Amino acid sequence: MDFISGEIIGIDKPLGWTSFDAVKRLRGAIQRRLRVKKFKVGHAGTLDPLATGVLIVCTGRATRMIETLQNGSKEYIAEITLGATTPSYDLETEVDETYPWKHITRDLIEETLPKFVGNVMQVPPVFSAVKIDGKRAYNLARKGKEVELKAKPLEIKEIEILGFEGNKLTIRVVCSKGTYIRALARDIGEALGSGAHLTALRRTRVGEIKIEDCLTIDRAVEVIDNGPLTFPDDYRILT
Repeated sequence: MDFISGEIIGIDKPLGWTSFDAVKRLRGAIQRRLRVKKFKVGHAGTLDPLATGVLIVCTGRATRMIETLQNGSKEYIAEITLGATTPSYDLETEVDETYPWKHITRDLIEETLPKFVGNVMQVPPVFSAVKIDGKRAYNLARKGKEVELKAKPLEIKEIEILGFEGNKLTIRVVCSKGTYIRALARDIGEALGSGAHLTALRRTRVGEIKIEDCLTIDRAVEVIDNGPLTFPDDYRILT
């Protein structure tokens, strides 16, 4: 492994971890292995703490590829609960309203979902990292301040129904950078004449990196600790 020239590591981010938590853990392992106090490590495409799955971590000079990597299409498996909404559109906040949902059939869902495929405009969640006058929207929302966000263009390439039982809908989504699956859950609920929020999310692909190619955090640290090391020819210059 040549961490300085750059490695691209696919991580299966666990539930409850922030993307920064994962990067911090790997950075610490690399710093210990290289015996340095600072080292450049970053990630391509943030995952919320309540989401799991593919997180691309780049080291050294490979951090220059972050923008290119995060521009790749993404695939998600999402569980949506119909009949209730939350301010954050997921489980970060409590249910604020309930709606009828028993009128929703699989036929209605199959008729509705194609409306979201293609080039669409989506209003991001107020509980998001979108900036308003230099401040993160989620910080304003958590303080109870009114947040108004503008719709942004994005592309949803595929939506497939994987399961529908009771008020639980599971879908597979392939989409562009910048898509909020929480906001998609909100919009699907409204289109079905109800409300909805996201109750589980797993990212299964970013660009060409699939979930089956990824390592757990512990396995990645083990590889960093014990794998063979190589260095670029100009390593002395870098140090």
